[in-house]
Amino acid sequence: MPLVAWITLLITTLIIAFTAVGLLRVILHLRHVHATLAALQGGVDAIAERTATVPTVVGSVNGNLAPVRAWCETV
Repeated sequence: MPLVAWITLLITTLIIAFTAVGLLRVILHLRHVHATLAALQGGVDAIAERTATVPTVVGSVNGNLAPVRAWCETV
C-alpha cells in the first residue's frame, strides 16, 4: 500500500478517536446532569406537595361549618 494510503488511514483513525473521546465526554456530562435533575425533582415534588391547594377538603370544611352558618343567619 502506498504511503499516502497509510497516512489517510492514520488521519482517519485519529479523527474517529478524537470524536469518540468527545462523545464520551458529552455522555458523562449528560449523566451528571441527569443525576442532578433527578435530585432536584425530589425537592420540587416535596415543595409541590406542601403547597398544594385545598379544594379536596373544602367540601368537608363547608359541611362542618353548616351549623355555624345557620346560626349566623339567625342573628
